[in-house]
Amino acid sequence: MTTAREPPAVLIRDALLVALTFSSGAIDAISFMVLGKTFSAFMTGNLVFFGMRLVSGHGPALSFVLSSLCAFACGSYLGTSFTTQQGSGLWPWRVSATLLLTATTQLLFFVIWLAAGAQPAETLTTVLLAVSALGMGLQTAAVRSLAVKGIFTTAATFTLVALTGDLVGSRPTDEAPRVASVLAALVTGASVGCFLVLDVAPLYAPILPLLVTLAVVGIGAFRLNRPASNPDIVN
Repeated sequence: MTTAREPPAVLIRDALLVALTFSSGAIDAISFMVLGKTFSAFMTGNLVFFGMRLVSGHGPALSFVLSSLCAFACGSYLGTSFTTQQGSGLWPWRVSATLLLTATTQLLFFVIWLAAGAQPAETLTTVLLAVSALGMGLQTAAVRSLAVKGIFTTAATFTLVALTGDLVGSRPTDEAPRVASVLAALVTGASVGCFLVLDVAPLYAPILPLLVTLAVVGIGAFRLNRPASNPDIVN
């Protein structure tokens, strides 16, 4: 449970989670607008698309949807396997290491994206979705291991439920700013990602989430990798 006045380390952690959510919003906007109307992070949407494809010809190509779903599941499995063995602390080193792998997938995505001139053909679209979703699965697992209530950075349904719970008093109300900030970051990230990829710099749009993730990795590793006995560390 959070306290009425958050320690500085907790505020930094929350800011990093907001940044990762912003990045996820941008990634999904880029994926949806350019990569066959398919998501890289929002797996609920992809599962709906999969169900639609099973009975009709509507929705994104089945190869796109399955590529994203399978890669996300692999990333989540690998990330969870790695972070469940981590030590205690507000931001264990395994979280930073997992997010560094996420940044690596984003760099690979950017390289392929550049090679395709921001207009990938069908085969490259499938590859790009797999690379991006793999990174989002890793990120989701890393954030989930932190056990911050209602925050996943790649999905907002439960976060929205958490916010309404705060408002009706079923959860500590001092968690509401964190949850609301995450929701706002997702919307803002999607808006910025869409704006970049459609109107400003489509060739370089994917560099935004890469830079954000690298910044999170650096700040988390050097500012928050502390033992659990530190008095700044509370949930």
